[in-house]
Amino acid sequence: MNDVARWGLLDWALVVVAAWLLVGVVGVFALRRFRLVSHYLFPAGGVFGVLLFGVALIAVFAGPEVAVLRIGLPTLPFHLRLDALSAFFLMVIGCASAGVSVFAAGYFRRGEGTPPGLLCLEYHVFLASMVGVVLADDAYAFMVMWETMALSSFFLVTANHRIPEIRRAGYLYLLVAHVGAIAILMCFGVLQANTGDYSFANMRAQQLSPFWASVAFGLALLGFGAKAGIVPLHIWLPEAHPAAPSPVSALMSGVMLKTAVYGLLRVLFDLQHAQLWWWGGVLLAIGLATALFGVVFAAVQVDMKRLLAYSSIENIGLIFAGIGLTVVFSAYGMKPLAALALTASLYHVAVHALFKSLLFLGTGCVLHATGERNLGKLGGLIRSTPWVAWITLLGVLASAGLPPLGGFVSEWLLLQSFLFTPGLPDPVLNMLIPLVAALIALVAALAGYTMVKFFGVIFLGRPREEKLATARDAGRWERLGMVWLALGCVALGLLPIQFIQMIDPVTRQLVAAGLGETVAAHGWLLAPTAVERASYGPVIFLLGVAASFLLAWLLVRWLYHGRVRRAPPWDCGYAAQTARMQDTAEGFGQPIRQIFEPFFRMQRELPTPFDTEPRYRVTVDDHFWHWLYLPIAALVAQASRLVGLLQQGRIAIYLLYSFITLLAMLWVVR
Repeated sequence: MNDVARWGLLDWALVVVAAWLLVGVVGVFALRRFRLVSHYLFPAGGVFGVLLFGVALIAVFAGPEVAVLRIGLPTLPFHLRLDALSAFFLMVIGCASAGVSVFAAGYFRRGEGTPPGLLCLEYHVFLASMVGVVLADDAYAFMVMWETMALSSFFLVTANHRIPEIRRAGYLYLLVAHVGAIAILMCFGVLQANTGDYSFANMRAQQLSPFWASVAFGLALLGFGAKAGIVPLHIWLPEAHPAAPSPVSALMSGVMLKTAVYGLLRVLFDLQHAQLWWWGGVLLAIGLATALFGVVFAAVQVDMKRLLAYSSIENIGLIFAGIGLTVVFSAYGMKPLAALALTASLYHVAVHALFKSLLFLGTGCVLHATGERNLGKLGGLIRSTPWVAWITLLGVLASAGLPPLGGFVSEWLLLQSFLFTPGLPDPVLNMLIPLVAALIALVAALAGYTMVKFFGVIFLGRPREEKLATARDAGRWERLGMVWLALGCVALGLLPIQFIQMIDPVTRQLVAAGLGETVAAHGWLLAPTAVERASYGPVIFLLGVAASFLLAWLLVRWLYHGRVRRAPPWDCGYAAQTARMQDTAEGFGQPIRQIFEPFFRMQRELPTPFDTEPRYRVTVDDHFWHWLYLPIAALVAQASRLVGLLQQGRIAIYLLYSFITLLAMLWVVR
């Protein structure tokens, strides 16, 4: 009993990891026992997620803990560290995975690709590896966990591997993931500075020159950017996320992308001692380009899961822009503003994990209820699936950045970081900061436009297909998982001061400043800098909205005495209304296609007056496929053909190659 009492928080985090792995192993022994896997093992995984969230919540305010696990190679054990930064991301992993795991208990069906027990193993190994990435304190442990995360998520993406498109999406994801892993490994090689010691403690002790520090920054940006999906390394994300089962898509988009954000923050602010201002400029430019690119492509999608995947690219861009501004302020010694920008980024990390997971789970319910992902074949589902519609609406409002939900708070804090900056020493940056703030406002507006399209086309209006009228609502497990995530979105919107105080130890660890004391000094009014400059009261706002609704209801009751009069909507003088007359996903996206036409590679199929069945079709493609990836694929194929010429299958030729290589080596050493 005394030994248990002496356990640290890091020990309890490892208990959760071991429990998840045990749940996965039990799933293998119950390979095809569907009820055991779905109704017992996945909910057990959700319970352990809640336990991880509780442990991490305490660990944020506790001091750092370290441990060494002798489970690696004899001379390469795993070094682990639980500090404020890792604890914050453990909170995100635990909270989001709890809701997704409970939802998964009711989502998976018999006969859908991978056997349920094997899927359970892959799922919980994926969760455990993400925790391992966050806890790793040396390059060896980090890369082992990083690759485990990539491989387990690859098998989850290709769960329904009999479909060729899903296999191609999985292979593309694995390819980009390994390119990023090579860059991360090279980054650690630079950070250890030829000492041969790849522990993070040794990397913190090194003093790199500006050149080698910049090389490490570039490699970290390439490696972690490939996993996060920044432009132009985003190409795998809109392919892999729609291919995966919806709970897996929720974890990948809501949680796995954040491990890349964690890695970048760890390298920039923990393993490196100083930041150069132009690093922040690069991150700002890439982040804004990624955010604008993602939201524009999301607005024109007709596949609901691809729409959410591009929306994730947009949100990752906003997070990277916030990190870039943090680097700029840190480089110029503006610690309070660096803390504000970093707080906004971390806040968005948490709220995006919740609302994007919720939205992907909502699409999973729609997919199971209708068998459709195409927005053009959906509509009116709020009548047949009211539970899914109303819970998804909370995620939509949070994603659109509307108060009083968490999405508004994070984007509002990010705008404060840009709008209320004093004069920076660099005149170019001083001139560009207002432009950047305007672009972020544009991205936020387009995100709201996209979410109106997403929710309106799926749930409002009239059903576009007859089968939609008989769609079934979500089950108990699915409702419980979605409600958990929805409550998180509401809590982050109504309790921003308390959550900023949780973030405060992280910002103090990374930039030696925080907002905790400032925001706590104004009670329930959120003022990140000063009340006279900008403030926001979420509870006051909510009470105002509730009072407005109550007043409207009372006026209607008083003026009309409770009478209800129903009438058909205005039909523009045409009484024969059908579902085809309502706005479509393509129609919603048409203004965006016209305004941002250079962003797209469009192909139009136009009808002619002589067509018996006229058809109009617009295909929107990504320029980066044709500008970057297809030329690289052609170059690799050509190189493979040239290398293939060396393989003639004759022993004499191979001996000749060996003899020529030996002569060349002798000539060099001579």
